[in-house]
Amino acid sequence: MTDETTAGGPRGNSGPRGWRAAAETALYGPGGFYRRPEGPAGHFRTSVHASPLFARAVARLLCRIDAALGRPAVLDFVDMGAGRGELVTGVLAALPADVAARVRAYAVEIADRPAGLDERITWLSGLPDAVTGLLFANEWLDNVPVDVVEADSAGVPRLVLVTENGSERLGEPVTGAEADWLARWWPLQAEEGLRAEIGLPRDRAWASAVDRVARGLAVAVDYAHTVETRPPFGTLTGFREGRETAPVPDGSCDITAHVALDACAAAPGAGQTARELSGASLLTQRAALRALDITGARPPIALASTDPSAYVRALASAGEAAELTAPGGLGDFGWLLQPVGIPDPLKPDPSPQDPPGG
Repeated sequence: MTDETTAGGPRGNSGPRGWRAAAETALYGPGGFYRRPEGPAGHFRTSVHASPLFARAVARLLCRIDAALGRPAVLDFVDMGAGRGELVTGVLAALPADVAARVRAYAVEIADRPAGLDERITWLSGLPDAVTGLLFANEWLDNVPVDVVEADSAGVPRLVLVTENGSERLGEPVTGAEADWLARWWPLQAEEGLRAEIGLPRDRAWASAVDRVARGLAVAVDYAHTVETRPPFGTLTGFREGRETAPVPDGSCDITAHVALDACAAAPGAGQTARELSGASLLTQRAALRALDITGARPPIALASTDPSAYVRALASAGEAAELTAPGGLGDFGWLLQPVGIPDPLKPDPSPQDPPGG
């Protein structure tokens, strides 16, 4: 990478510009990656696609929120970054009938509504004005574009500029709110080549989403790291057709970076003081799903003799649960929970309305 002391700027989509602007166009612009007909599932596999147990766990969580809210006449479920509606469809199918009858389901996604989607699901390009229930953002924040910075030969963090073909150079030093965020949440050592991703747009996006929750819970699930474990060279990468690839902002691949969920947890909403971790909780997907009775425990071997079919089904379910909770894999995803006006529903005292576990 070469050092460029004057700032580059967007002179058309192919000119050098910051990664945030380049990824925004590549992912969400006309003909962008997330507007392609195959949808995200054509390129990468999330927990939603790994097993229906994930949607069942989210349905269980929604039931606990329903109980905490006193079983309101209308219970909202918002699937943020809904892809092609796989999660919201699975949640509706897993809910007890009396809860499902009161659920107002939303799928929030920039792409067009898929053909054949359940008519009970309202398809939106932006968040509803107010939510009483559960706002669930599975692998949404990692696709909120962010700028990348790199320390130059003097150890000064500079904006990384990129062209449409993926070639990079260094721009101006980072200043203002971005520099403040970097100093607090991802301080770079004065060593040439170290990189970071400035998560300020994600903090703001998350705070805006939580502000829509009148009562209930907002949850973000994503690849994540905290200030004690920031990777020295960042996490920016691409995915295409199920494989990790170099990130190139030409619309041909997903462009993603892990999320500083601790910074999101502390981001203030409109007119609010900072929500420090005392109001939010961070845990791994493994811990969250175990709290929702998705454990991966194998069925008793005696069941193979008394009911072989049930044993085979239970064994398959245990395998799926094990994948969702596996260390080094999906189990290491971060879950950020932000309750609004209710207790943390992942603490003990589950609702008797919970749908069956896996």
